[in-house]
Amino acid sequence: MKKKSKRKYVFVTGGVLSGLGKGVTAASLGVLLKARGYRISMQKIDPYLNIDPGTMNPYQHGEVFVTDDGAETDLDLGHYERFTGESLTGSSSLSAGQIFWDIIKKEREGDYKGECVSIVPHVTKNIRKQIKEAAKGSDIAIVEIGGTVGDIESMPFIEAIREHALLEGPYGTVFIHLVPVPYLAAAGEYKTKPTQHSVKTLLSSGIQADILVCRLDAGSILPKTAKKKISMMCSIPKKAVITNPDANTIYEVPLILEKQGLAGAVLQKLGLKEAKPDLSLWKEHVRRMRNPGGTVKIALVGKYVELKDAYLSVAEALRHAAAKESRELDIMWVNSEDIDAENAGALLKGADGVIIPGGFGSRGIEGMIAACKYIRENNVPFFGICLGMQIACIEFARNVLGMDGAHSTEFAPDTPYPVFDILEGKDRVNIGGTLRLGAYPCALCPSSKSAGLYGRGEIEERHRHRYEFNNKYIGLFEEGGMLIAGKSPDGSIVEMVEYPEHRWYVAGQFHPEFMSRFSRPHPLFVGFIKAASGGKG
Repeated sequence: MKKKSKRKYVFVTGGVLSGLGKGVTAASLGVLLKARGYRISMQKIDPYLNIDPGTMNPYQHGEVFVTDDGAETDLDLGHYERFTGESLTGSSSLSAGQIFWDIIKKEREGDYKGECVSIVPHVTKNIRKQIKEAAKGSDIAIVEIGGTVGDIESMPFIEAIREHALLEGPYGTVFIHLVPVPYLAAAGEYKTKPTQHSVKTLLSSGIQADILVCRLDAGSILPKTAKKKISMMCSIPKKAVITNPDANTIYEVPLILEKQGLAGAVLQKLGLKEAKPDLSLWKEHVRRMRNPGGTVKIALVGKYVELKDAYLSVAEALRHAAAKESRELDIMWVNSEDIDAENAGALLKGADGVIIPGGFGSRGIEGMIAACKYIRENNVPFFGICLGMQIACIEFARNVLGMDGAHSTEFAPDTPYPVFDILEGKDRVNIGGTLRLGAYPCALCPSSKSAGLYGRGEIEERHRHRYEFNNKYIGLFEEGGMLIAGKSPDGSIVEMVEYPEHRWYVAGQFHPEFMSRFSRPHPLFVGFIKAASGGKG
């Protein structure tokens, strides 16, 4: 048996059904441990065979989150960053596809020297290696296992963390298991059998849950009798049976779990010193969110609005900014396919501001352009993100500069005015792997609204796009009144535009939503919300 490891590990699993909130629970624990002075790392393990979610349909997977180093990751990494304030890397996102791809390459290259390559020990050993790699530099590593315990695809990962706990020895690892405790109205009581069966399923894989987080409906309280039964039947101390009812906002979850003693239970199991957490800033932001001074209504015009997870980071960044400005956020989800020049005003009526977020493909593009024309002509505060910047420039070219048929070559390869074109040097046929991904610097125009909001002349933001502004049109845009508000430091790439004649009209080729934090809202979103609320953004 190995000696006790200095670094500690927390594994978060889920049972019975998906959507229990493992990501928010893991992120909340990160907040609580960090507030006690511990250095943390976060990692999400997904059992799907895709290398990453970068090529997945948003309807199947939701948003693709992008890290500074350009990794396309699961949306839970967004929760981790927004909650903890830590900037993660590609090592924080691990998929079965990555693991198997790595092993198959090694087998083909002869690295295994003729061994029979198997799930155990080769796959599980590789998983354990990746877990340790992502944990470097931390006191406590928090690792979320995607999927549901008992799923076939999750088995290698469950086995790997069992092995990991054995090798780390006493006080090295703690297992947190999320379970639903449903209320059966006909019987008038909470039912604990799903919890018992889920814990038994985990135990059949050799893992005894140390802490249970029991998910309940909003406003529910788990009766002492049910808690006692869960404790006895699942061999878990009563104080380690944590109740977590649905909250009004996910940002209340750390405070709920703190009150329930989650962090204390984790630290005790790991043999670490308890300390009083500093959650004052977090509590202040939650207080602002609970006690708004008014409502701000923002229309989000997109093509995936039926599945709101596709715009998760945008919605959360808006909430961060609204809370800072003591406003209750009301998002109008507007399908861009429903908009045209005739009904844009009616569909956007009542919106204090309009945001057009990122996206790919031609569906709904003309609706976005119609919306943008209405916004510009009616002086409605506008924020364009990635695709939203392209839409703003296309609309401006057509309706202000008179460039009839102006478009992006992504949507109209034969457009007479290719205002946006594929990144220079990229293959027009094979578009795989041609995205501009990760954090890049941007030099801001000193007179721009954006420079004032950021409070500095050079920024760094994360990108996820393939097409860029065509520099041959810079002069025409500037003559027409559009300000080139930001460029790459070498001046070769247009990163931001603003329309100074407008009340608040800002668009960027990057994704600022990925950099917004609950306790540190993004300045562009704050400026936008302030302008939409009637102030000067």
